[in-house]
This record gives sequence, C-alpha cells and structure tokens, in this order.
Amino acid sequence: MTVAEPREEKTAALLRAALHAAPGERITLDNLLEPLKRRAFGFLLLLLAIPNFIPVPLGIGGVMGVLVVALGLEMLVGLEHPWIPGFLRRRTLSRDGLLRFLDRIEPVTRRLERMCQPRLQRLTRRPFTLVSGAVMILIGILLALPIPFTNYVFGGMLIAFAFALVERDGALLVAVWTSTLAIVVASASFSRALLGFARDLF
Repeated sequence: MTVAEPREEKTAALLRAALHAAPGERITLDNLLEPLKRRAFGFLLLLLAIPNFIPVPLGIGGVMGVLVVALGLEMLVGLEHPWIPGFLRRRTLSRDGLLRFLDRIEPVTRRLERMCQPRLQRLTRRPFTLVSGAVMILIGILLALPIPFTNYVFGGMLIAFAFALVERDGALLVAVWTSTLAIVVASASFSRALLGFARDLF
C-alpha cells in the first residue's frame, strides 16, 4: 500500500511566507525558491504564469513560453529540482508586486486549494514526471505561438499545473494533461481549417 505524504502548508500560504521572510523590498529568485525545495518546479511554473495576467509588452508570451519549454525539458530529463542559470537566480523580483499578484488571484487560488488534495500521488513522481515534462513543453509552445487572446487561457492552465505539482494532486494533473491534449487537437484542426480557407480565398 502506498503511504500518502504528510499534508504540507498550502501553496499560496507557503509562497507568502517565503516572501515575508525575505529582507528588503526585492527578493532574488534563488532566495525565493530555496526554502521550497522539491516543490520548486510548481512554484517556478506559478511565477511564469504571472506575466500572462498583467499588462506587459506584446511578445511576452513568446518569452514565457520558451521558459516554460525549458522547465518542461528539465522535468523530462528527470531533474529533481529545476536548474536555473546563475544570472536568472540572482535576478530580483518585487516582493510587493508578487504579493499583489497573489491578492489578485486569491479567488482562483482558494478554489484550487479547496479542490486540491494529495491523491494519486504516484502520478506526480517518476516515471510520470516525464509525461508532465512533455505536457509542459506543449503548453510552452502554445503560449509562445502568436495566437490572439490566449494568454489568460494558457496562464490559467499553468496555474492549475503548478498547483497540481505543489499539492501532489495527481487527479488535477490528469485534468491538465487531458485539457492540454484537447487544446493541441483543437488548435491543429483550427489551423487546418484556416489554411483551407486561405487557399480557397486566394
């Protein structure tokens, strides 16, 4: 019989605690992720979702998409913790800005935290992390594509993915896998239809 892992502090509360524990108005990515240990993949994914919900320059989806793909590749090759280049680990983030973002998405995080529980935890560990890595790469590619009005959709998927990883919720993880594959199929069908329409038009 598989023994469930002990229940840990909730996702948003743990992130808030890490932010409040940091001295100064800015916090390095390294200092933020250090106390999160094995849950760092999920928290880093949550951080990558942030720009999809705030007014930022056009093209930011491409940048975030590439970073999500890189994170997915690390999970795909079996890393236990995300590897981040030194110049990024030393990059500072606004503590107040991150806290405001957590306040903004609190209605969503509360619902996710009520839904999430450690279940089907085997799906959150190897070899199933290989599936998560592949799905993360697909989401990153979709996010990087110049598809209008999709940042919120893919940003929301990243948040759900992050919570599934942090809370060790295999059921939510399966839902994210399924939704991603459905979106990939729908996007491919739409692209073929659009290509057919363009051929007929010209």
